[in-house]
Amino acid sequence: MSDAPAYVVANFTINDKDEYRKYEKGFFPILKKHGGTFFTYDDNTQHLEGAEPRTGRMVIFQFPSEAAAQQWYDDPEYQALSEYRRAGTNLVSLTLVHGLPPRD
Repeated sequence: MSDAPAYVVANFTINDKDEYRKYEKGFFPILKKHGGTFFTYDDNTQHLEGAEPRTGRMVIFQFPSEAAAQQWYDDPEYQALSEYRRAGTNLVSLTLVHGLPPRD
């Protein structure tokens, strides 16, 4: 693991807004607890090239390191909260993307 930032990209469709709303309400405090920064979400992404991905919401957020991202994901508080996401969405993917190391 390096000190480079790490990004998490989630792609899912919301099928139960009430369950997903419970997840959203608890998400940001846990994200901040692990040094995470929310970038954006989009419910209307535009596919430009290649195999058509499944549509739905795309969410992107950043952590200061891969270790911080893994600690967030492994956090028992997050895992308990994520049950609302699992109940309220059809997850296509949850992907960790390694950032570039700091330049000297």
